[in-house]
Amino acid sequence: MKFLLDSDVWQEIYGSIRKNKLRTGITIVGVLWGIFILVVLLGAARGMENNFKRIFGNFATNSVFMWTQRTDIPFKGFQKGRRFSLTFKDIEVLKKEYENEIKLLAPRNQTNGNVVKDFKSGSFQVSGDYPVLDQVQKKNLIYGRFINNNDIKSTAKVCVISEDMYKQLFDKNEQPIGQYVKISNINYKVVGVYKPSNTIDIDGDTAYIPFTTFQKVYNTSNTIDWMMITANEGVDIKQMEKDILLTLKGLHKVHPDDTRAFGSVNLGDQIGKFMGFLKGMQFLTWFVGIATLIAGVFAIGNILLITVKERTKEIGIRRAIGATPRSIRRQVILESVFLTTIAGMLGIIFGGIVLYIIDMAVGQGPDPTLVNPTVNIPIVMLAFTILVFLGTLIGMIPAYMATIIKPIEALREE
Repeated sequence: MKFLLDSDVWQEIYGSIRKNKLRTGITIVGVLWGIFILVVLLGAARGMENNFKRIFGNFATNSVFMWTQRTDIPFKGFQKGRRFSLTFKDIEVLKKEYENEIKLLAPRNQTNGNVVKDFKSGSFQVSGDYPVLDQVQKKNLIYGRFINNNDIKSTAKVCVISEDMYKQLFDKNEQPIGQYVKISNINYKVVGVYKPSNTIDIDGDTAYIPFTTFQKVYNTSNTIDWMMITANEGVDIKQMEKDILLTLKGLHKVHPDDTRAFGSVNLGDQIGKFMGFLKGMQFLTWFVGIATLIAGVFAIGNILLITVKERTKEIGIRRAIGATPRSIRRQVILESVFLTTIAGMLGIIFGGIVLYIIDMAVGQGPDPTLVNPTVNIPIVMLAFTILVFLGTLIGMIPAYMATIIKPIEALREE
């Protein structure tokens, strides 16, 4: 530690840097660029991940959507092109057979309807749902509540409408809760108003009514248009989708190899692919960043080797008057560490400034590209530590070269 506090040592380092300003500056920029690239790329990757979480924030991401289509393969006496529907029997079987895998199951029925309030009207989607939908796809309510179990049991004629529907049908600042709207010529009491998500929203502007009320009004009996299934944490959603589809094919006498009889979208699988892309991007970021850091550190080593060569006579004089190889070695290593430290600090600062500019440019507003593109302090400190460690290692090479110079030969150098 006394060596670090020796003013003569720092004066010699300063003198060496001052003699080679351009060369030292270029070297610092090379190292600075490496950690700068690392910080900016990691911040951008974090911004993409945050934006992804924002987009799917209101959704149970390990979900799969399923519906029926036309069969494509004749099976058990049924011809190709047969239409069929999901039923509540399917729901009961799935809940029983996959009770350990399924966390939430939301059967749904939908149609289009004309929604009227006094002399104002509009054509919107009408959806019959259970309260569980609010857990699969969280609704941002600005007035009132969502459908509850009492509504289901009593087949209540209540509805939850979107903010745009409210603005279109009601006067400005008019209280919507408790008022009535007509949907397909039937009066429904408004119990809630929700704000559609600015990100992913599979329903758009929809009037939600109790599933049992939908059954009664539209005479859908026991059929279901489609369903949303959310898996428990840790369940392989892709495998669960395959198993459920196979079960449904058995229930509806569909050939096991028929790929068109059922339609499905595996949200968890799609999200898994994107998360894999993010992990790959983070790995590539670290690879490029570390490679650039190593290249910059090697540049410092080359500069110090040249410096040692230029200072051969000076080193010989110091050896002749009693300087130990250890002191010379420590000085060269300290110069390497000093340069890498300065370059690392500047790279982190400039990287932070660029991330701030990126956040101001594309990270604000209702539809940002990157959300809060930042880098965790421990990660920055890890990168900085790696840089200083590499600087120390690379400094040992010119330090060794300096110590093997014999004083007599050094004094003969011109």
